[in-house]
Amino acid sequence: MTVGQDLRRTARREWGPLWSALRAPLAARGPRAVPLTLASVALTGLLQVVQNRSWGYGPVQTLGAVRADDPLGAALLRTPLSLFVPALDLPVWGALAQMLVVFGVAEVCLGRWRTLLIAYAATLAGTLYARIGIAAGPDAFLGLPASDARIVDTGPSAAVVALAVCVCCAYRAWITGAVVIAAMAAEAVLKDNLAGREHLAAIAAALLLCAARALRGGQGLEGGSGARSGAPPIRS
Repeated sequence: MTVGQDLRRTARREWGPLWSALRAPLAARGPRAVPLTLASVALTGLLQVVQNRSWGYGPVQTLGAVRADDPLGAALLRTPLSLFVPALDLPVWGALAQMLVVFGVAEVCLGRWRTLLIAYAATLAGTLYARIGIAAGPDAFLGLPASDARIVDTGPSAAVVALAVCVCCAYRAWITGAVVIAAMAAEAVLKDNLAGREHLAAIAAALLLCAARALRGGQGLEGGSGARSGAPPIRS
């Protein structure tokens, strides 16, 4: 067997089931197959426009900006919207493209409500980790400096990472999942900041959700044992 044939076989084994799950729903329904994804991208784009206006920055910060030094109750109330508030120091088009691809794949393959649950759980995990890390201090394992308490913590990146891991677990794309995790671990080492640490917290939350599903007898978060042989139905 040649190297090319070996690579093609590996690619089919890695991405074939996922492609089979995506192809039929997207071909049959087009954009109507991913309403949650389109709404999420539209909301994120709208919030980006609004927060860059003199009249909009304050309201967006009040409703969706989370900092670790905020009261816990206020932070929890803001966390759901914070998922859709793009970070001001990063290009918004990158965030929108990630959401369109990863949210879209997850919505078709995992179902809308599971996608939303995983996205929120990952965002919440990052928010809570920041508080725990800062309370532990920089000298503790995975601790954070007190200055991180004032960093505005928003954006969909933690949700995107967690959804990618969950889709890989559900469809047994182990190599892709390992690459995602390794990339986030490398980011946390090479660029040691709050965002990188929160991506690891999001991965931990995703793996816990996958493990919980497996312990309950499911083969993956897609909700069925036949994920490798065909496309599961779209769930609402």
